[in-house]
Amino acid sequence: MSADKTAPKPAESTAVKRPPRGRGPGAGGPMGMGMPGEKALNFRGSLLRFARSMRPERTRVIVLVLCGIASVALSVTGPRILGHATNVIFDGVVGKVLATQFPAGTTAAQAEEALRQAGQGQLADMLAGMGNVVAGSGIDFDRLLGILASVLAIYVGAFVFGWLQSRTMTIAVQNTMRRLRDEVEEKLHRVPLSYTDAQQRGEILSRVTNDIDNVAQTATQTLAQLITSLLTVIGVLVMMFSISWILAIVALVTVPLSVVMTAQIAKRSQPQFVAQWAATGRLNAHVEEMFTGHALVKVYGQQEASAATFATENEALYDASRKSQTISGTIMPSMGFLANLNYVIVAVVGGLRVASGQLSLGDVQAFIQYSRQFTQPLTQAASMMNLLQSGVASVERVYELLDTPEQAPDPERPAVIDAVRGRVAFEDVSFSYSPDVELIEHLDLVAEPGQTIAIVGPTGAGKTTLVNLLMRFYEVDGGRITLDGVDTRTMTRDALRSSVGMVLQDTWLFKGTIEENLRYGVRREITQDEFLAATRATHVDPFVRHLPQGYDTVLDDEGTALSVGEKQLITIARAFLADPAILVLDEATSSVDTRTEVLVQHAMNALRSGRTSFVIAHRLSTIRDADVIVVMEHGRIVETGNHEALLAAGGAYARLYQSQFAAPVASQ
Repeated sequence: MSADKTAPKPAESTAVKRPPRGRGPGAGGPMGMGMPGEKALNFRGSLLRFARSMRPERTRVIVLVLCGIASVALSVTGPRILGHATNVIFDGVVGKVLATQFPAGTTAAQAEEALRQAGQGQLADMLAGMGNVVAGSGIDFDRLLGILASVLAIYVGAFVFGWLQSRTMTIAVQNTMRRLRDEVEEKLHRVPLSYTDAQQRGEILSRVTNDIDNVAQTATQTLAQLITSLLTVIGVLVMMFSISWILAIVALVTVPLSVVMTAQIAKRSQPQFVAQWAATGRLNAHVEEMFTGHALVKVYGQQEASAATFATENEALYDASRKSQTISGTIMPSMGFLANLNYVIVAVVGGLRVASGQLSLGDVQAFIQYSRQFTQPLTQAASMMNLLQSGVASVERVYELLDTPEQAPDPERPAVIDAVRGRVAFEDVSFSYSPDVELIEHLDLVAEPGQTIAIVGPTGAGKTTLVNLLMRFYEVDGGRITLDGVDTRTMTRDALRSSVGMVLQDTWLFKGTIEENLRYGVRREITQDEFLAATRATHVDPFVRHLPQGYDTVLDDEGTALSVGEKQLITIARAFLADPAILVLDEATSSVDTRTEVLVQHAMNALRSGRTSFVIAHRLSTIRDADVIVVMEHGRIVETGNHEALLAAGGAYARLYQSQFAAPVASQ
């Protein structure tokens, strides 16, 4: 065993401490509606951070970019080659027409010269751009079929590379989402209890599920498409300038206008997406609270109030969703209008240049296709802005959770206790949840190995806080807590908590069999005889034997198949099976009937033998046999002693005892 009583105090978490809240039907009670904090939007920063999150997938990202380049290169080559097919058809048609005016075999140059001499300069100019025309030759179907076969092969290749790009992107995104979910899960284990105490469970669940799902959907639908769109714009620009730089400049006239329009619309819609997902989190939190506490809601007649709160939050979500989708939805028709305007301009200018003989009809047809291909990725990118904005709003909420200050890390060289005896000492301990409100100041308390320390006092006296400090759910502000003389802050939290077994007033069971719930957290191998001995001692075995499947009975996460008292007995048995050196019982028998409580008390007395036990109780009848009873008021210990001595002293304990047992008499 190593110990250093003068070890310096480790750095504490920078998280703001808040008083623990009830674990009933939602933190803060059935109607609690805490507003989650929202930080300023950082669209670009969040995108860059998400890009960094995808670094482990950089090989796949390179592959999908290469596939995108190949797919786009083939796609933009197709219209140019298809334009040659149009020229073949048009040349054949014009050749048939020329055969009516000129002898068969007359070339385009010869026909052009004859037309100019005849004063038909406009027709001659058009014919000047058609060097392959021969009077009477007709359509060259062999060449046409060859061109069409080439185009088909090109588009098939573009499809294959596009499919590979999509598949690679899906794998890369899903791997990133898996890591992100793992990071969130690990983060929730590292945040201090003050964070989860201050957050609504539904709000945290919304970030872990809804927001991450939205990020995954956004990334899958937009990232590959954005890469393809960028590559398409570059490829199409190259092809457009190779055909006609004049038409290319004409086609680019509407681009600045579309960029400005998209930016302005996105600027207005982004705050609405942030509000939308914040409202989603609040609505989820309310629904989760109402479902968990539906019995209390009905008992206190709060159905209408709950429905009103739901309607308010639902209306807020509707309003934010409507505004975000309506504003961002104007991008697509605006881009469509500009695309149509661009198409008209290109068609008119291109037709004039064909008539002047400066371009062939096939080149103009190819250019019109390119102009469509050029505006299409811009339109797609604009239409994806609503998805992208929604995804960024969600990823910011996830990163906000990941950026939550964590609890102080465990020491690099932790102290190790080979065999825990169970001596616990609070030495000049001070603590408060808020700097403005004093709670515990200069508290001293020693629990010797094997002793049972009962802690009593009015609500808010600091009883549960002592347990939270012992377990290092919160760090002390001053003084120290030692276990067998070792400062608990020099130990790892896992080592400390593995020595402590807790039974709380609020039971917690997970979906699984009764035996799995009983063995939860047991870190040693136990025989079936030891298992049954513990369940019999805690009176679990009798009622389990009456169930059709016995210990194999499957419980849901609320344990609805059992009564409240039966669930409490299971949690007591679970603590005993863990065989800890220290027991913490926080109102552990409050849900057990009086007869069973007496039996459990006898069992607990036997099982507490050799263990240090802290018992927090309001029913003073359950702690009469405690070795030391500690009476707390306003975070201070006002009395200590055994039951008889404290009654004889006539102090705070005596007043508590008399008020508790005099009440039934006075009511008769």
